[in-house]
Amino acid sequence: MDCVERKDPRWPLWASVKRPSRYVGAEWGLTPPKPDAPGLVRVCLAFPDVYEVGMSYLGFQIFHALLKSLPQADPERAYCPWPDMEAELRSRGKVLGTLETDRPLGAFDVLAFTLQYELSYTNLLTMLDLGGVPLHAEDRTEAHALVVAGGPGALVAEPLAPFVDAFLLGDGEVLWPSLVRTLSGLKGCPREERLRALAELPGVYVPALGIPRTPVRRQVLADLDEGFLQDRMLVPSTAIVHDRVAVQVFRGCTRGCRFCQAGMIDRPVRERSAASVCDQVKRLLDFTGWEEVGFLSLATCDWSGLEEALVRLDEILRPRSIKLSLPSLRMDAFSVELAAKLETLRKGGLTFAPEAGTQRLRDVINKGVTEEDIRASLEATFAHGWDRVKLYFMMGLPTETEEDLEGIVRIAKETVRTARAHKRRGEVAISLAGFVPKAHTPFQWEAQATREALRERGRWVKSRLIKDSKIRLSYHDPDQTFLEGVFSRGDRALAPVLEEAWRQGARFDGWTETFDLGRWLEAFERCGVDPEAYVARPRPLDVPLPWAHLDAGVTQEFLLRERARALSGELTGDCRVGACHACGFAVEECPRRGQLAGKGGKG
Repeated sequence: MDCVERKDPRWPLWASVKRPSRYVGAEWGLTPPKPDAPGLVRVCLAFPDVYEVGMSYLGFQIFHALLKSLPQADPERAYCPWPDMEAELRSRGKVLGTLETDRPLGAFDVLAFTLQYELSYTNLLTMLDLGGVPLHAEDRTEAHALVVAGGPGALVAEPLAPFVDAFLLGDGEVLWPSLVRTLSGLKGCPREERLRALAELPGVYVPALGIPRTPVRRQVLADLDEGFLQDRMLVPSTAIVHDRVAVQVFRGCTRGCRFCQAGMIDRPVRERSAASVCDQVKRLLDFTGWEEVGFLSLATCDWSGLEEALVRLDEILRPRSIKLSLPSLRMDAFSVELAAKLETLRKGGLTFAPEAGTQRLRDVINKGVTEEDIRASLEATFAHGWDRVKLYFMMGLPTETEEDLEGIVRIAKETVRTARAHKRRGEVAISLAGFVPKAHTPFQWEAQATREALRERGRWVKSRLIKDSKIRLSYHDPDQTFLEGVFSRGDRALAPVLEEAWRQGARFDGWTETFDLGRWLEAFERCGVDPEAYVARPRPLDVPLPWAHLDAGVTQEFLLRERARALSGELTGDCRVGACHACGFAVEECPRRGQLAGKGGKG
């Protein structure tokens, strides 16, 4: 760092907090800000969590490069400061600015948040307030940034509606170019005129204009190879959660797990070609110098181009000693055999997600994992020399009984026995999370297990495993699960609660060390809102849901059919290898339906 950089006026501020590397920026790959020009739209990409989490989010890497490529746009970034930095900013009377130039967040044309997790919503308020932006959209003037928000949380927009000017539904590669063109042409126009113009764009919901007559439909990038593909990434200035070249190999999932919101709202499946992926991997490695590559998707082993890509990449990665990782593995012997070929995965343990302890309950949630799959996966894992296995389960799933919890105990103990049979140490980590019924899934009408029930079930499982030194069990805080459940299916009545909890000091609610349910319960009471009403009872099937005006693509009819099949224990097959289930996408949107239509099928 040269002497000019060392004169940055933020140095005393950085020196007064822990982890100052979160705030310094200066990453490899940055380009200078574009000079002011007529029609230039300045965008701040705002991630409502700390730097090391936000820099691991591939979406912002893509959008940053995409916006840089548009002549009418220039992006910068901001992350939520940890409470110690928030306190310093407030005590010194300083405004939160971007990493690149320290430009105040409110001074941008667009302040764009991503909503990846419900328990980060108080951080959004923190960033607005510290950035000099009024919390409420109705209080903003022409001088303030337009606050937009995307990501999965945008499909349940109402809890944040008073604080956000516009929600962007769907793939950013489709949404951002049209949004930038529109705002560039309206630069200097009144705020209301700009918002009305945004509301005319496909996939944009502007709460101030009221509930639209026609549901706002999520926008889909149909061809990933033809969409924007970045050839550079920002290399972080400090360690982050996922420190590697990340390449998305496909979007969507057709396995149809009924609990999985991502698998429902990110449809249809759109694959990239092996040639395109390998070309991008090479370009990103050349630019960044990273020594590891990660393939990202909801189920990478389902990618039809995987084996071809592994062959192509071998001649690129092996000479450079670059490692390849597959974050998501199916629970079957094929996935284990594949993992055995990857040096990165051989060093640690393998992670699988049976999700439920019995075949009956796995059929209810349409997991598609059989007892034989579990047995074969564990046999192959220890036969190939691994010593550690992590298994993810959920508790509180619809129709769950004590027998299903006993199944978790049985699988954990069978894992240890299988390891011993192969003369391995057999260290088993069981992660037990409370089930949250999510919007836009077949379980969106179901009740959520109470905090007390989840705590009791977690302790019940732990009591039956605690004597085995080879098994470690952890379960997610039921209090956090409860709050996540409230906001994941919330309405606009939650907005005052969110603001009240924030004013009482709620910050980083997804972090155990900073979460305090007491603040939230007090906020609910002060606002006269009963949180149990959002989670404790099933929702009527014939009453419109608070997100009915936001169309994720899958129809209510499909979700209701899947709910009925769940309650009767019926499986629904993967439509990529079987029949189309008419989930809601038209022929031109879904490659699978297009194939069927081309063969004379009905789709």
